[in-house]
Amino acid sequence: GAALRNTDWIWRAEHTLGIAVEESVNHAVNSATWLIVGMNYYYATLHFIVTLTVLVWLYRSHPGRYAAARLVLFATTAVALAGYYLYPLAPPRLMPGADFVDTVAAHRTWGSMASGDLKHMSNQYAAMPSMHIGWSVWCGLTVFALARLPWVRVLGVLYPMATLVVIVATANHFWLDAVGGVLCLAFGFAVARLWYGALPYSLPRRVPPRRADPPPLPTGPRT
Repeated sequence: GAALRNTDWIWRAEHTLGIAVEESVNHAVNSATWLIVGMNYYYATLHFIVTLTVLVWLYRSHPGRYAAARLVLFATTAVALAGYYLYPLAPPRLMPGADFVDTVAAHRTWGSMASGDLKHMSNQYAAMPSMHIGWSVWCGLTVFALARLPWVRVLGVLYPMATLVVIVATANHFWLDAVGGVLCLAFGFAVARLWYGALPYSLPRRVPPRRADPPPLPTGPRT
């Protein structure tokens, strides 16, 4: 009940702000079956695959920045979990009285946590904040800041933008859920900044070598 009441409030707030276009986007993309099915699989898989790939790349190529960047991700996720508990929110596809298409159910997409038996193992009312946005923006910023190849940096920028379109088109999130995800990420960066004294991307690429301990002073016989 609380999740549905919060959804109604979010939807009315977006109408007041003039940004309540999720329903139009959902219907427009759903009219192209190949596109919406691709977005369903994008939503179900890349969220984990890309994040883990960036973590492994950081660990191998930027070990001096890995721990701080990982802390950003962990702190972001931790505050998001608190948000799911304190502010349950039904996604647009579960909002009664609206005309959203549940694209996963309509096209029988495999592998989504919102369909089949998996939906009974996950929290269906954890829409605010959107960790698809929190994690994808973290990935995008990390790749853009640290990658050397220009085309890889461009992919880093495009990834969170594409994720935003996907979460709205599939009726899994409102625009304001994305704003919540970005705010959680900002909290994560603040935690890392306080802990390490600098943002992850400004830290040395390699872990500074430890100073060797000076050899012990020789001790002569006592007199």
